[in-house]
Amino acid sequence: MSTGSGAVEHPAARFELAPGYAICRLIVGGWQLSRGHHRDAVAPDDAVERLVALADLGLDTFDCADIYTGVEELYGRFLERWRTTSGGARPIRIHTKLVPDLTALATVDRGYVEGIVHRSLGRLGVEALDLVQFYWWDVDVGDWLSAVDALADLQRAGKVRHIGATNFTAAEVRAMEEGAGITVVSDQVQYSLMDRRPEHGLAGHRSASDTRLLCYGALAGGFLTSGWRGKPPPAEPLANRSLTKYRLIIDEFGGWEAYQALLAEMVAVGEEHGVEASAVALRFVLDQPGVAAALVGFSSVERMRADAAALDLELTAEDHARLRAHTDAAPGPAGDVFALERDRHGPHGRIMKYDLNAG
Repeated sequence: MSTGSGAVEHPAARFELAPGYAICRLIVGGWQLSRGHHRDAVAPDDAVERLVALADLGLDTFDCADIYTGVEELYGRFLERWRTTSGGARPIRIHTKLVPDLTALATVDRGYVEGIVHRSLGRLGVEALDLVQFYWWDVDVGDWLSAVDALADLQRAGKVRHIGATNFTAAEVRAMEEGAGITVVSDQVQYSLMDRRPEHGLAGHRSASDTRLLCYGALAGGFLTSGWRGKPPPAEPLANRSLTKYRLIIDEFGGWEAYQALLAEMVAVGEEHGVEASAVALRFVLDQPGVAAALVGFSSVERMRADAAALDLELTAEDHARLRAHTDAAPGPAGDVFALERDRHGPHGRIMKYDLNAG
């Protein structure tokens, strides 16, 4: 996957998301670093050193958000450390988000959007944000397209290089593009062997536009790894918010028994290729039409090295058919992207935190 210097060399390891803007097809996710995700948080100094080590492996694209408490600041420290370590020889891509608070939607204006973007610039210590991924909790409240217009103006002013969406349907992405006259280069959505909702409403849009998918949840918070093979369901309370979230997805998929059968198939396919089950899960997502990259939650260097084997892995048509036999038999999750999570009264919506920018 990499040269001695750590730079990714395999052609399949990179994707040109926009002209002149190439990213690693495995993006390091930062949600696990946010305060409140883990009961036991990673020490900031340890996290920075680990981020540098991951960049040395060639994993040079990182994801965070304005609402991931403490993560933009942490990434700012990482960027400063990386400039000292590498001398700026290889750029680091940092993707963030703009997610206005649910309770603020009715009053969000241009000043609100500009404030969030300038705060992210300050936290990261950069002159322009590589990619801002926009989300609006309830499109029936407030003027979300005016917020997109404000973000587009910031792009024209050079404060934002590229604009994306997150958890948006095809219709919402089209409305962003048509309303603000912009190109939405990406839509970050949940996509995995257990959650194929992007194959529904987004399928037609992907084939007709330049919007590509950046897929989180590809490892379902760690459930789609060999460590859970043959294990019983985890006991409450769960160790972190990822396990809480993706335990619900297992129920939608068909329950623990159906999940274990899929995991056994993944392990078998991985053994035949000499890789871990996590690489199989990631490669499955990377092979889907319209997918630019998959996100992998921040973890140990050893764990990430095993996951990075997905970049060189070539699944056969038979491999895909074996995996699809399980996904095709699953009853869900059903509906469009993020539909379950948008229901604030349902089990998926009740675990969400909607007002993290206020803090």
